[in-house]
Amino acid sequence: MPSYRLLRCFFAAVLLFSAAFPAASQTLEEKVREHTFANGMKLLLVERQDSPTFAAYITIGVGSVHEDSETRGVAHLLEHMLFKGTRTLGTTDYKAEKPLLEAIEEAGAALDKVKGRKDADPQQLEALRTRLAKLQEEHSRYVVKDEFSRIYAENGGTGYNAFTSKDLTTYLISLPANKLELWAAIESDRMKNAVLREFYTERDVVMEERRRSYGSNPRGLLYENLIANAYTVHPYRNPIIGWNSDIDNLSLAETREFLHKYYAPINTVIALVGDIDFDSAVSTIERNFGDIPAGTPLPEVTAVEPEPKGEKRVQITFEAEPRFSMAYHKPTLPERDDYVFDLIEQVLSEGRTSRLYKSLVVEKKLAAAVSTSMAPGSRYPNLFVISAVPRHPHTVEEVEAAIDEELKRLATVPVSEADLEKARNRLATDRLRYLRDNGGLARMLTYYQTIAGDWRYIIDYDDVVAGITAEEIMAVAASYFTPKNRTVAILSRGGE
Repeated sequence: MPSYRLLRCFFAAVLLFSAAFPAASQTLEEKVREHTFANGMKLLLVERQDSPTFAAYITIGVGSVHEDSETRGVAHLLEHMLFKGTRTLGTTDYKAEKPLLEAIEEAGAALDKVKGRKDADPQQLEALRTRLAKLQEEHSRYVVKDEFSRIYAENGGTGYNAFTSKDLTTYLISLPANKLELWAAIESDRMKNAVLREFYTERDVVMEERRRSYGSNPRGLLYENLIANAYTVHPYRNPIIGWNSDIDNLSLAETREFLHKYYAPINTVIALVGDIDFDSAVSTIERNFGDIPAGTPLPEVTAVEPEPKGEKRVQITFEAEPRFSMAYHKPTLPERDDYVFDLIEQVLSEGRTSRLYKSLVVEKKLAAAVSTSMAPGSRYPNLFVISAVPRHPHTVEEVEAAIDEELKRLATVPVSEADLEKARNRLATDRLRYLRDNGGLARMLTYYQTIAGDWRYIIDYDDVVAGITAEEIMAVAASYFTPKNRTVAILSRGGE
């Protein structure tokens, strides 16, 4: 899952674009060229001739927030499954493989139907498991592992990867400039002809991933419980990977239906950044993707999180050093308060001179680590999260009290103009560093086109931040950093 802070690191770079690339006198707004295809697919392209390469990001605006009680975890599972190939890639003989895939699906569905029943016959379960395992073993002879990766690597590709978040799913690669046709052929084939082979084995892989990331990981366990308790109604409360029972009961039929419904041009944004000609790119994408039906537009999430009526606290027992997180509900873009929180994060936790680090880690030596983030997504109202690990022999209670002091100070004492300027400069520097990379720019273009509905949302960001005053920061801190707006999750050993 991508860092919300990193995603926000794109904003102020718009005005710095020309300074970063003196050979190009145009601003970013002038450099980005766009095209919308007849089936609804959106292309954003920035030409850079400084090296004969390009970064390609395909972002589908579907994430875990779009799942329902029957499909929780499906977006993340599909991220795995879409590496498995198509009718032509990932198989030695699809015609011979297809009947086996159908038999595997039938056997897997039969096993899933029986295994959850309280009166399940152990002998029947064992017979079904044996049949499924036998079919999977027979099927393995047709499977070509990691063929996408191999083809891309043989053609100079680097950074081939994907990620799923609450709000979207992205596939990315960097390639030599003369490989655009190859990229378009592979990615359009994936969209048209994906084959969900090895579904049941990959479902087991995801179950193990969940165990490592949450079940046996104190930080993951704490985060998951924090988010699940901070939200009561909104689907942001559910983990991207899904709950154990969700993953175990996801069916191949449900997964395929979700794929065919939403992983489609109408929900897709492509960004190409590098040594690519715009007209040639439009022609290439039209030729490869143009015949794909538009698909179903993503529905808006109508669930609205009710206003908190009081503080929530959750205690987690786990064999690990104590740690805790507190989350405050906040608005998301394009609300002005969301911009204010970007500056608040800088003042509180970014750098060794930030208030929380200086006070808790350096001066009082209460904490071994302290950090902030904005989570779990950004399409809908989200959370400002403060996390800390107490330094022995200090307690969670001591650290929490020290953090409360800093939040009260933020709400009552104006941030100096020097500190505000330092925060703005750090934001600008981070974003400029991110913008220099073709992949960083491609990622940001698809991200804001998907989340904000128009990548141009970023154009005025620097001006907005420059206009935020110390008094506004005080007002936002006083309004949001209140006990009734807070969820606190504490992880400690039993009895501590």
